[in-house]
Amino acid sequence: MTVTILKIKTKIGKNCITIGDGQKIYRAIHKTLIRKGTAILDFEGVEVFASPFFNAAIGQLLKDIEPDVLNKHLKVESLSPTGMGTLERVIENSKKYYCDPNYQKSIISLLQEYSEAS
Repeated sequence: MTVTILKIKTKIGKNCITIGDGQKIYRAIHKTLIRKGTAILDFEGVEVFASPFFNAAIGQLLKDIEPDVLNKHLKVESLSPTGMGTLERVIENSKKYYCDPNYQKSIISLLQEYSEAS
């Protein structure tokens, strides 16, 4: 079994905020998780977290990985309670978005309406 260990502070730094940084993590762990290997994300030394980072790094994994597989094979270490709360919300929202076609259509429709109004 493949195990990928990422020290987030080394790869990204102490601030995990942007979609671009999240995308780096996604690319580093996606193949491992698709093959049902284990990905360990170590957040030791990371101080700031934001939803866009977690959406890109982890939320989008649910578009082609079942939630049970993700829960079993993705391990998160040394994440503060605040960071863990943000991550849990992102995962719940991503589950709704990728697993419920009606919810996904509603979100896409709302975004289209918003962009047309701008």
